[in-house]
Amino acid sequence: MNILNFSKANCKNCYKCLRSCPVKAIKIKNEQAQIVIEKCIGCGNCFRVCPQNARKIKSDLEKVKDAIKDGKKVIASVAPSYVGAFNMKTVGQFATGLFELGFSIVEETAIGAEVVSEIYKNKIEKGDKKIYITTCCPAANDLIENYYPKLVNYMLPVVSPMIAHGKIIKEKYGMDSYVVFIGPCIAKKLEAVDFRHDDIVDAVITFDELEEWFYNEKIELDHLEESDFNEDSFKRGRAYPLESVLNYENVSREYEVLKISGIENSMETLESIENNHLDKICLEINTCSGSCIKGPAMTEKNFYKVKKAVKDYVKEAKDMEGFQDSNCENFNKKFLDKSPLRKEASQEEIEEILKKIGKYEEKDELNCGGCGYNTCREKAQAVYEGMAELNMCLPFMRSKAEGLTNVIFEHSPNGIILIDDELKIKELNNKAEKLFHVRAHEVKNKPVEVILDDELFRRVLQRKESIIGKKIYHKEYNIVLFQSIIYLEKESILLAIMTNITEEEKHKEELTLVKENTIEAAQKVIEKQMRVAQEIASLLGETTAETKGILTKLKKIVLQENGDYR
Repeated sequence: MNILNFSKANCKNCYKCLRSCPVKAIKIKNEQAQIVIEKCIGCGNCFRVCPQNARKIKSDLEKVKDAIKDGKKVIASVAPSYVGAFNMKTVGQFATGLFELGFSIVEETAIGAEVVSEIYKNKIEKGDKKIYITTCCPAANDLIENYYPKLVNYMLPVVSPMIAHGKIIKEKYGMDSYVVFIGPCIAKKLEAVDFRHDDIVDAVITFDELEEWFYNEKIELDHLEESDFNEDSFKRGRAYPLESVLNYENVSREYEVLKISGIENSMETLESIENNHLDKICLEINTCSGSCIKGPAMTEKNFYKVKKAVKDYVKEAKDMEGFQDSNCENFNKKFLDKSPLRKEASQEEIEEILKKIGKYEEKDELNCGGCGYNTCREKAQAVYEGMAELNMCLPFMRSKAEGLTNVIFEHSPNGIILIDDELKIKELNNKAEKLFHVRAHEVKNKPVEVILDDELFRRVLQRKESIIGKKIYHKEYNIVLFQSIIYLEKESILLAIMTNITEEEKHKEELTLVKENTIEAAQKVIEKQMRVAQEIASLLGETTAETKGILTKLKKIVLQENGDYR
């Protein structure tokens, strides 16, 4: 399902998204970044860093609006960090805003978090594993299932607070309830469509999507009356965004509670567990640095402002008095080894790919990371898998471009001169050297007037208008040049391209002379023909007159002989 991707119109091939992706789940094809959803963990790093804002996230807004229009029982499950995400005076104004949008019931996801916390406590108390890993963060869950599958056995087999609350809502208000999760997390969109809990959460709206919806409906939260949530949440559940899932109240003292946030820290910790460097720990893991308060769809970007708002909100809450749930098994979840299949390139195949990007020896492998991969060999493996393209190597492409530029510059049949804004020669190619009988090193950084009249160059520089295709005779060199002077504004450089057309001009003169001689000869022939024609006409005129006289006489004789005296 294409939930997360990049807009084709905006992608500029900067590879910033790939550099920020901790699991390299971004494929570059035809110079376009594409998210490979099977490898993606939904952390949102790539969307945070994209300078073109090319993110393309599947929105459930229209689905929710349609459900409201159709009269369905639309119920909001709101992540506790909402208290710091929106401009409002009281949390009751937020509830009113959701009711005005058409939600039938508004509750906090913290209700589900209370259930999850209690189940964690029971499982840790009754279990005998050396390590336990929380499973509240869907991005962290995907990270382990996809890239650290050996650690799946340490994951607490419990659904997230979102799914737990969705199950509670369906049981309480009916299976026909339309559950909408609202929070700062993009990974929740992927979690909601996971086959392991279909039809629990019907739609996911991020805080930034909700903010846009409020704006379009002209709802200003801080101007609204207060409304109560349909059910109160408690302290332990509200504290989830503050990295407070685990504490020594619900974890045995024989375990160390380790709280980790941020994708790099998470991966480093998971690797330590894989390498048996950690033991007897309960690991609370969140891929967002600062936990859910720093979710990728958080509308308020001031971390400490949000954190204070959530802390104050937690202080106001009561502790839950006892935990009652008859069927904890209903909240269990089986985690899987979902590691993507990889084609591993051989050493020979890696080296063959490296050669194609100009890396013949180890010293050629710069490992600059410009392509998004940490090493050249890692990038070569990605090329082998079809995840990357050869031309993503920036040093290689620059070297190639510069090489081609030099070849064109030096071997062009045209004379080329680069002149700076002080009308000094910066570069000239071999052809220009031959045209003006100079050596490049002799005239570099000298005024262009040492080899050419600078009038045209000065005009182009002053007017900032190029002169294209002007034919000029240079008497000092006895050559005719077809000359273009192009003004390159960004570089403040004049590019002069000159084609020697002296021979062509000579041929034109010779051809013109031949044409003139031919026309003169033709004119003489015409004049001669006219004279002959006139003489013939004169003779024909005399002959015709004589013939007419003879025929008239002949007619009279014939008439007389026939006795006709007319």
